[in-house]
Amino acid sequence: MSDANLLLKRDRLLAILGDMPSVAVALSGGIDSTVVAKAAHLALGERAVAVTADSPSVARRELNEACAVARLIGIRHVVVPTREFDNPDYAKNDGSRCYHCKTELYSTVKWLLPELGAALMASGANLDDLGDYRPGLAAAAEHAVRHPLQEAGFTKADVRALALHWELPTWDKPASPCLASRMAPGVEVTPERAERVERAEALLHALGARECRVRYHEGDVARIEVPVEQVPRLAADPVRTELARALRALGFKFVALDLDGFRSGSLNELVPLGVRGAFGTPQTRPEI
Repeated sequence: MSDANLLLKRDRLLAILGDMPSVAVALSGGIDSTVVAKAAHLALGERAVAVTADSPSVARRELNEACAVARLIGIRHVVVPTREFDNPDYAKNDGSRCYHCKTELYSTVKWLLPELGAALMASGANLDDLGDYRPGLAAAAEHAVRHPLQEAGFTKADVRALALHWELPTWDKPASPCLASRMAPGVEVTPERAERVERAEALLHALGARECRVRYHEGDVARIEVPVEQVPRLAADPVRTELARALRALGFKFVALDLDGFRSGSLNELVPLGVRGAFGTPQTRPEI
């Protein structure tokens, strides 16, 4: 995208947020919500606040990064506990888990809006999210959550370009969904399993795998996904034996290395068609 087009989209984003009386931005620490938080702070100043959920599904690394980026931006920031694990429909993980998680988040933030001094809620969803299975967008629609990036015509590539333009240090940060997203559909989501995944992925990060997933399958099976060029290194000794030993020590009974490499959202392939149909994307791409 040319510099001129990027600046046009930037100005459109700032205008959309500037037209809001006040807003609470759901800040996960990922690049999309970080850009929205930055734009909201520029457009609204103290009338913008960033809200970050804290629960066992949020990796401590991600929570710390969200707090750090909020400080860098200068936006007001509030961390709120969420209780999605108390919801049996969330825990059973039938493919609709993200809907119940976002419902808990948006319900909590909506209840806090008067205290936060905010009239509206905003997310970091961009246009690329409309082409994927995203039940969280259904929850957002039910709670009147605005998606400024979509409204301004931002793709993921556009978001990264604007983040680089604004010199945000996370402009090239890989996507890092919540820990519960690592559980295969049908595998019950528990705080213990979320912690197990977090510790397993920390081992991969220590080995230099910046983008990785430890997918949790039935029978306490860990399926490791890393970029395909890193597969040979993890498959060779001594890394293979040490990694397998470490993951078994965490409680996994079997450890598998996916030869297809890292694939974002690969567990969506296991979501039953009936569930996918019930939580289809509630929006289409706007005309830009």
